[in-house]
Amino acid sequence: MLFDFEHFISMLPDVWKAFGETLLMIGISLSISLLIGLPLGIILFVTSKGLFLRNRFLNGVLGFIVNLVRSIPYIILLVALFPLTKILVGDTIGPVAASVSLSVAAIPFFARLVETSMREIDKGVIEASIAVGATPWMIVKDVLLPEAKSGIIQGVTMTIISLVAYSAMAGIIGGGGIGDLAIRFGYYRYDNTIMIATVVILIIIVQIIQFAGDALSKAIDKR
Repeated sequence: MLFDFEHFISMLPDVWKAFGETLLMIGISLSISLLIGLPLGIILFVTSKGLFLRNRFLNGVLGFIVNLVRSIPYIILLVALFPLTKILVGDTIGPVAASVSLSVAAIPFFARLVETSMREIDKGVIEASIAVGATPWMIVKDVLLPEAKSGIIQGVTMTIISLVAYSAMAGIIGGGGIGDLAIRFGYYRYDNTIMIATVVILIIIVQIIQFAGDALSKAIDKR
């Protein structure tokens, strides 16, 4: 039988545990990526050519670091960060440990999305703010963030969906969550029921996130 419903019901405790671990990984890494990625994206934008805080050196260094991290496949990044993970959380397995590599992967990804959202802002609005004597902080707070908020919400949505995919990969190396469940039962034990269930759960999660993100983005977009 391709899908055994009774077997699925008997596995529900494991499924719920894996679901909770996935949410924990995503919650921790998303919070860190927002706290660091948002200001990083703003800095990348305002220090670029033609902007009010242009700094070629700072922009070049930050841009290089962001591109460097983004160029490393996540599964390799996960293994490479084991020493750092061990130092920070005292372990290399489990959802909290996996959150370290997830955060490192998500920060530059979200930062570039923030920068891209701000590049869509009409330069005339920024120039007008400078002309009336607005400080850099005022421009960021009252012009850049409000004008780019719809794009930033879309960026958050894309980041969460990427984290869902990354968290599933983290399960391959003991990160826990839905990916770990799929590997341990679906792959190693040839359990088609669990494999199908995990795929369906991941699809549902992504669809809900995308729908909510699109709805929120449209609701706050005043253009």
